[in-house]
Formats: sequence, structure tokens, C-alpha cells
Amino acid sequence: MKTLFQLALILCTAVVVAQDTYLHCGSIVDTESGKSLKEKTIVVSGNKIVRIENGYIIGSAADEVIDLKSKTVLPGLIDMHVHIESESSPTRYLDRFTKNPADVAFQSTVYAERTLLAGFTTVRDLGGSGVNIALRNAINKGVIKGPRIFTAGKSLATTGGHADPTNGMREDLKGDPGPKEGVVNSPEDGKKAVRQRYKDGADVIKITATGGVMSVAKNGRNPQFTVEEIKAITATARDYGMLTAAHAHGDEGMQRAVNGGIKTIEHGTFMSEETMELMKLHNAYLVPTISAGKQAAKMAEIPGYLPPVVAQKAREIGPISQVTFGKAYKKGVPIAFGTDAGVSPHGENAKEFGFMLEAGMPVKESLKSATITNAELLGMKGSLGQLKVGFIADIIAVDEDPMKNVATLEYVIFVMKEGIIYKQ
Repeated sequence: MKTLFQLALILCTAVVVAQDTYLHCGSIVDTESGKSLKEKTIVVSGNKIVRIENGYIIGSAADEVIDLKSKTVLPGLIDMHVHIESESSPTRYLDRFTKNPADVAFQSTVYAERTLLAGFTTVRDLGGSGVNIALRNAINKGVIKGPRIFTAGKSLATTGGHADPTNGMREDLKGDPGPKEGVVNSPEDGKKAVRQRYKDGADVIKITATGGVMSVAKNGRNPQFTVEEIKAITATARDYGMLTAAHAHGDEGMQRAVNGGIKTIEHGTFMSEETMELMKLHNAYLVPTISAGKQAAKMAEIPGYLPPVVAQKAREIGPISQVTFGKAYKKGVPIAFGTDAGVSPHGENAKEFGFMLEAGMPVKESLKSATITNAELLGMKGSLGQLKVGFIADIIAVDEDPMKNVATLEYVIFVMKEGIIYKQ
């Protein structure tokens, strides 16, 4: 007969035994080949995939079984361009004068959860106030629900450039922001700004190499950094192990960015064939953000929604991004999936797949760009982007085969991130 001590020891041992999760999958998408593999069981232990078996198997009575036999299962998706702190609205340009950092932070939690539940388990945030760093940390600690975030903190601009935080303000509020605030006007400024981002806790560096649509400035495509400034930024970023990205609509600014060592070109709206060849030569990636272009063009037609100077640029630039993407893809430019969510609504990120298909990119290739390609760019090649043994258990499911109906990606019905189920 067991003593009370022995019984208590057995009970405590039973409590600490980890429960595994068995996902019975009708089919799983091999994002490397684009093929669907039928009737598989994915076994998740802790935050990792530990087994993938043929057929539907079960473990012990303590293990959880999730029935996805009628679903298509994929790795969690990765969006390389979001702005998780905010979302377009008629009050956007007033909000910076009325909202405190705490207001921005609380609102960002809504956008973060919405993004996660849409199946995007990882995102790269390319610029905000710095609240995005605190948001990343809170998600990593499990305080709030959201995707894994790689963030630029505050993006870098030149004086009056697209990400100058004082654009559009009255004279006494403009001041003279510098590297600490993300404003750069020399190679030395660039080095200091990168180091400041590192000190602040940013993961990546983003510059605004040309004018932009949503800033209160008249030119949406002029080059705004010199090659020397960009080289100083990218060299310093490499020293600190940080991936670099450049917002760019105008062609000259893109060429300077690529020649200066930038890895990803965001938007690429007026990209020439010469620049496409340059990107191929340097293995630089285009992040097309078609969703944002379409959304900006829509907002421009709503009276009073955007300031007149912004609406004019939105009408000009918005409709072109999808056409340019199609040309770049057919030319062989490397493509990384990104939406610029925040301009377009958070949680609607998967609409980008349909826009990419319309422009000529097959779904199996756009899915690869949103998984394997993006994981590699983020330094997570062996951990994210595929359903493989040893990979982090970021797993989503949809009702249909996305190769046959791309719109099914807009209606994710199951989300697991790091082995934790957030949507079922």
C-alpha cells in the first residue's frame, strides 16, 4: 500500500507532464514545393512541432486532439510591412496632437490581436512612435495577444522627409528634430540614428528613401537621402545585426537605396526596368504593399478624409503599385510579402494574396514569399515559415485549398502561435 507521500509525489509528477497537441489535418501545404500533403497528423509539444505522421494518430489520454480533417493547414503567415500602432482614419492627422502614448499603446493591442487572428503570426513593423517596441515586449511576455513583432521603432527620415515627425505642424511646433528623433542629414547623423534605434530596442532599420503618400508634404517620390548617408546607415546596421528596409516610390531614390546596401524596397511604385535589374544584381527584395496603394486611392475619393496635398498623391500613386509589381515579378525581381497594414486595415492582410494573383504571381509563390522568404530575411529560416519537425509551432488553417481559391486565406479559422491556440 502506497504512503500518502508516495501518492502526493505521483500526483505532482502527473501535473508537470506536458500535454501534447495532435492536429488531424485534411491536408497541409508544403510551402517549399507548393504541394498539398493529404491526411497528416502534426504533433506539437511545448512550442515546437515534434512529429508529422501519415494518417490520423492519437497519443495518450492526456493529449489534446484538434479535428482539422476538413481543413487545409499552413504555417503561420509573415507580413514584412505593417504599422501596428495605428490605422487610417479621418482623424489621423489630428491624433498626434490629442493622443498620449498610452492611448496609442492601448489601441495597438486591438490591431495586434486582429492581425494574429487573421493568421499572421509574425510581422515586421516598419515605423511608429516607439510604442511598437513596448508592444513587442508585452506580446513576448504573454501580457497581450499578438503576432511576433520585429520592429524598426521610429523610422528614419531627412529634414522635411516622409518620416519627419514634425511635417505639417505650425512653425513653433516644428523645432529641429535630429538623429534621436529619427531625422538624418549626414552620414554621421545616420550612424547615430541607427545606434539610437539599437539603444531603444529596435530589431530592424527603416529609412524613407523618397517622398511618400501619407505625409503632409507635396512631393511623393523625390529622393531624400544621399548614397553616402544610406551607406553609413546600412554599414552601421550590419554592425548591429539589423535588417534594412527603404520606403521608396520614386525610381532615383530606389537606385540610391539599392546601391547603398538596403535589402528590401518597400512599395517600389515607379520602379524602372533598370532598377529591377539592379535589384536582381544585388539580391534586393521588393515588398509591393498593393493593399496600401488600393486603400489610399479609395480614401482619396472620400471628401475630407485626407488633407488635399495627401489626397492628390494618393490618386497619383495608389493605382500604380499593382501594375509595377506585376512587371517586377515577371522580370525576376525577388519578392517579399508585405501589405503596409495600418494604411490598409489590420486583419485584412491576406487580401494581398489576391492582388498578387491578379498581377500574375501564382498563389504557391506568394505563399512562399509570405513564409519561407520572409522567415529567411528575418533570420528565422530554420524556425518559421514551414511545417517541419523542429520548427516553431505557428500553424493556421483555412476551409479550402488556397491554390484553388485564394480568398480562403482571408478567412482563417484556426490559429496556433508557439504551440498556443488563439483561434479554433
